[in-house]
Amino acid sequence: MIKKLTKHGNSYALIIERPIMDLLHISEKSELYVTTDGRNLVISPADDKKKKTAFDSALGEANRKYGQALKRLS
Repeated sequence: MIKKLTKHGNSYALIIERPIMDLLHISEKSELYVTTDGRNLVISPADDKKKKTAFDSALGEANRKYGQALKRLS
């Protein structure tokens, strides 16, 4: 599915259709965890991400430090 951002005030919004929300068991009141690997945007329900592991922390730190170098190597 290809999506476009929609202007929302001074920001931009990504519209999530109801079938996707139903699949993820989220509503308009759900908190979402937004992260990136340097190239991809990852959005997931926040309750799944509250238990951040040591691996997740290390991976995030490695992406911050070495993300540009890893892009050039790929």
